[in-house]
Parts: sequence; structure tokens; C-alpha cells
Amino acid sequence: MKYEQHEAHASTAQRDGDTRDAVVGLLMNRGQATAADIGEALGITTTAVRRHLDNLLEAGDVTVAPPSGLGGRGRGRPAKEFLLTPSGRRRLGQGYDALAVDALRALREFGGDGAVRTFARRRAEQAIGSVSPTESADPVDGAHRIAASLSDAGFSADAREVGNGVQICQHHCPVSEVAAEFPELCEAEISAIEQALGTHVQRLATIANGDRACTTHVPLERVVREQPAKELR
Repeated sequence: MKYEQHEAHASTAQRDGDTRDAVVGLLMNRGQATAADIGEALGITTTAVRRHLDNLLEAGDVTVAPPSGLGGRGRGRPAKEFLLTPSGRRRLGQGYDALAVDALRALREFGGDGAVRTFARRRAEQAIGSVSPTESADPVDGAHRIAASLSDAGFSADAREVGNGVQICQHHCPVSEVAAEFPELCEAEISAIEQALGTHVQRLATIANGDRACTTHVPLERVVREQPAKELR
């Protein structure tokens, strides 16, 4: 009897862990969401979602998003929205951060800053290299192509039209902890996006700086890119 109770408890704990991971995965993809939104997407009750969110809040893996400041929508208080914290993002698998940081420190020590920039450029080109300027003549289509390539590379990205441009949002960054010390990774990524689109873009936010997503603004009208000066050898 005790063995059966133990097995039942273990099975319930496993299901709870799987559901909690699903909540984390959904917040990664959406950026932020209410308990009701999460419940609808996962097919579970809002009460069950709140229980998992309470556990994640206690563990420091999620936090309540600050109010948007948009008042006047219906009666009462707006529903709370939740988003992942840096520790919550680490649940998704960033176990090699320390090793990567050590490797890049060694690369800088023996090869200098230029070696780090070269590594960052090659890595960014691998993530976005399948998109070429001829394929992305339309900025909207190009942004969606880049978002798809970034998602394939593990960045969980999407693109959406906002005002006079398109925003590429990366809801997950597998190297955010590394990029916090080596901003060359973010800089190379922007350069690769500009190269693929053939236009200047603007980075609005980064997960490495504590923002909820890496957001890049792409203007609907092309802006001529300035060619970077060649490094002296």
C-alpha cells in the first residue's frame, strides 16, 4: 500500500513538473501572459495555472509584469501578467554559460578583441546566414524570414508590424548570460540582420541587459547602411 502511494505521489510530482515546464515554455514564447491566457493555451484551469505560478514566483523564476499604464479598459483592475526572470530562463537550458564565458575570455586573452568580434560575427552569420538581401526585398517578409532563422537557432523569435516598422522579438536568448559580459555577440547579431535586410536597424532592448526580450526595429522604408571601417591589421 505504501509503495502504491509513493508511486502515485511520484507520478503527480512528475506531472506537476511537466506542467510547470510548459508554463515556463509558454512565457518564453509569448514574453508575458495572464493566468487565464496560459490556462487557455495549455488546456488547464486558471486555478491550476495560478498554483504553478505561485510556485514559480516563490522560486524566483517568474515575476509580475509592471502595469502597462493603459487605463480605462473596462471595470476593475486589469489581470496580472507574468514574465520570466533570468533564473526562469535558465530553466530552459543554459548550462554551458560558465564554460562559454571562460572560452571567450581565453580567446580575448590570446587573440585580442578582434578575435572575439570575428567569433561573434561568424556565430551571428550562422544564425541568420540563410536569409539574403535578394530574398528580403520586402522588409516585412525579410523580418519574418530572419525571425524564423533565429527560432531555428534557439532564440524563439517572431516578427510583428508596429507603427512605421517591423519589430523582431527574440523571447529567449541561449547566450544571454554570456552576452552580458561580451556585448560583441549582440553587436554582431545586429550587423548580420542589417546585412541580410540591406537596411539600418535599431536594437531597442536586450535580454542581456535585463529586458524581457531582445527587440529590433526594422523600418518599412530602407535606410542606407554605413559600411563599417576596415580594421587596421
